[in-house]
Formats: sequence, structure tokens, C-alpha cells
Amino acid sequence: MPSATQHIGIVACSAEGAALCYRTICSEGVSLMGPHNHPEVSMHTVPFVHHVESMRAGNWQGVADLLLSSTGKLARVGADFVICPDNTAHRAMPLVHLRSPLPWLHIAEEVAREAVRRGYQKVGLTGTRALVESEVYPEKLAALGISFVRPDMKELVRIDDIVFQELVLGIFTHHSLQYFRSVVTGMRSAGCDAVVLGCTELPLLVGAETLPLPALDSTRLLARAALARAVGCSQ
Repeated sequence: MPSATQHIGIVACSAEGAALCYRTICSEGVSLMGPHNHPEVSMHTVPFVHHVESMRAGNWQGVADLLLSSTGKLARVGADFVICPDNTAHRAMPLVHLRSPLPWLHIAEEVAREAVRRGYQKVGLTGTRALVESEVYPEKLAALGISFVRPDMKELVRIDDIVFQELVLGIFTHHSLQYFRSVVTGMRSAGCDAVVLGCTELPLLVGAETLPLPALDSTRLLARAALARAVGCSQ
């Protein structure tokens, strides 16, 4: 492995999303580094229940403390920088940055940059209720001149249920996929030219299915940004 390659730390929350992020880094590393090759990667997670309980309680300092606990352990095993393939956890990122021993890549920043690269001007936001109601994505999108549409409350609650009752448990149903497609169709009618898959597991639900709008896959975009940073190349 080239000495200049950086060690990626993954601060994981849910298993499904973290696994997709990890697989993307390893499988796409070959295009930059050669057959069977990828950067060094370490992952740490506390039991997911602790994240869920803090998120449900609106305890973002508690979420930050969990992320920082993982970050400290990753720093001790030699990670050069860290990522978190959990969109909702990014609500705690301002609190994390104040104390983090390692630099971070921010998932919404990577999605916003990709939206600009593809020329999108108005995107639909999807994900957990805590994520979509927050300023995690609006702040990063607005900084680059991109507008957005949120689902209505009924849609937001239903998608949140799908995430926590199905997706994080590895359950992906046709019924939930069809419901998600209907939400994206409404966003297209509202003038969106793309949709943000702002839950780490949503790409697994969608799979190879064609949505009514082009998708910005937050999980894979973050993984690719980490891979590019680790090998020292621009995206």
C-alpha cells in the first residue's frame, strides 16, 4: 500500500448503512489503486440503541458524545480522518467539531458538491424526520445556491417509520419502495430536478430501481469522497 494513502475511520451507527459505506470504499478502491487494493479502513460503533435513544430524545449532545467516543478509539488505532455514514447523526456535528481529535468529512457537504457538479438547482430532501426537519442539508445546499423541498408531515412520518421499523433492520419491501417512489413523484411535480437519499439505508431500498428523479446517494457519495481523500486525488 502506498505510504501516502491515508487511513479512513468510519464512525458507524446503523449496521446496514455502515456496511454499504465500507463496501463502497473497498470495492471502488480498485479503480484508483489496482486489483484487490483499497485504503486502510477501521470502523467503530457503540450499540445502535444508544444513538436511537439520544436522537429520539433530541439529545444531540448525547449523540455528539457517542460520535466522539468512537472517534477517539479510531484515532488511537491510527485513523487519519473520519466519516459517519449516518445523516441524522450530523445534527450533532457542530458539537463534535468542537472536540474532535480528527478531521471529518461532512455527508451533506459532499452531497451538495455533487448536486452542483451535476447542475441541479432544486432538490427534494428525504430521510428521518429528525434529519429532514433540521438545517443539516438546507445549510449546506444554501451555501452553494441550491434550493430544496421537504416532504409534507404525513410523508415525513411515514418515511421515518420505514427507516426505523424496516431499513435499519435490513428489511426492504416493495410496498415501502412504491411509497417512496410516490413521495419522489410529488417532489418532481414541485419542481425538483433531483432527490437526496438522505437516509444511509435508502440506497439499499431503492437498489437498481429507477426513481422519478435522479438520486443523490449520500452514502456512496461520502464513501467516494473518503476514498478520494485517502488516496490523495480530486473527485
